[in-house]
Amino acid sequence: MDREQLIHDWERAGATPPPKPPSPILLDDETLRDGLQCPSVIDPPLESKIQLVHLMDSLGIDTADIGLPGAGATAREHILAIASEMLPLNITPNVACRTLVNDIEPVVEISQALGAPIEVCAFIGSSPIRAYAEDWDLENMVKNVRESVRFAKENNLPLMFVTEDTARAQPSMLEALYGAALDEGADRLCLCDTVGSATPEGVRNLVDWMVEFRETKGFSSVGLDWHGHRDRGLGLANTLAALSAGVERAHACALGVGERAGNTEMDLLLVNLKLLGWIDRDLTPLKEYVEIAQKAVGRPLRDEYPVFGPDAFETGTGVHASAVIKAFRKKDTWLANRVYSGVPADDFGMEQKISVGPMSGRSNVIWFLEKRGVEPTEKRIEAVLEKAKSSDRLLTEQEVLEAAG
Repeated sequence: MDREQLIHDWERAGATPPPKPPSPILLDDETLRDGLQCPSVIDPPLESKIQLVHLMDSLGIDTADIGLPGAGATAREHILAIASEMLPLNITPNVACRTLVNDIEPVVEISQALGAPIEVCAFIGSSPIRAYAEDWDLENMVKNVRESVRFAKENNLPLMFVTEDTARAQPSMLEALYGAALDEGADRLCLCDTVGSATPEGVRNLVDWMVEFRETKGFSSVGLDWHGHRDRGLGLANTLAALSAGVERAHACALGVGERAGNTEMDLLLVNLKLLGWIDRDLTPLKEYVEIAQKAVGRPLRDEYPVFGPDAFETGTGVHASAVIKAFRKKDTWLANRVYSGVPADDFGMEQKISVGPMSGRSNVIWFLEKRGVEPTEKRIEAVLEKAKSSDRLLTEQEVLEAAG
């Protein structure tokens, strides 16, 4: 049967076509900067950071935020070392700075030592609530934006201007801040849902506003970024909404690490971009990227984490396992990876796993034993099922084999 007839796609069933992004998608990996602001992770050793950057490059990620120069001498040493490692790669570095000249000065020095420019991501809070709490006035904010952007451009550094908390900011304040950055030569603009307060509909409205503002100002060629957090659990959905609305570069972190509830998950963003047909690349290195990131930041995944968690492609339920096993017996891996899964495991370096537990049936046991070279006799099947039905969890491999005798 034609594979397209086996899975009906309701996204394409309506009168409105899928909101595919209008331009090629760029990705910025924030794991080594915003991700490390997560209170419960560790700052990885330099060699782990370099290993992660190489994996980012293998996944086709375009840029990586590799640190906060203002954090101190160690941070600056790591930035220079990582940026040096990136020189022969396709991925390029950027760093985060406040909209202050003295924050950007170290980037000039690092770039000169490197012999190549490093993109500056210059940020300032933009929402009324932030300005009120900080006792900021708009005139001084605009002054800082102008001076910092001008300084970066005078020193031949590419610059992305970032407004923190954009999703809760008034248009008038955004017009003043973004307008000043554009006037001084900013290369990119970044919209941020810094506290994860937005919904996909709000994101689309914000991006629509920005696209119109950018064109009205005569800067339609200036790049547009999105940076989102997960405080309401909507980080991934919001990032996809931003891309479909016209954002060209999306920010995310491995495992979704980051401040408070974390950032958009880079691994899951890549999975969804591939499944949506918005990118076409080999993502089998994603498994290693996730594994290395876990070790680097000291953050193991919860078992049910999508795609890469230990439970994501494992089942001990008889009805579910039976369907997967029947597909495998047809010698159709494509079918087996989709009959009871919305994500094809093999596309992302993973595989289906059939286990045995209290909700298992005969097919689980037969398959489990056959895969380990043990003949599934009636006596063995009954013995394993008896042990499984009296258990409150999945049996380990050793327990199954001991029961089989």
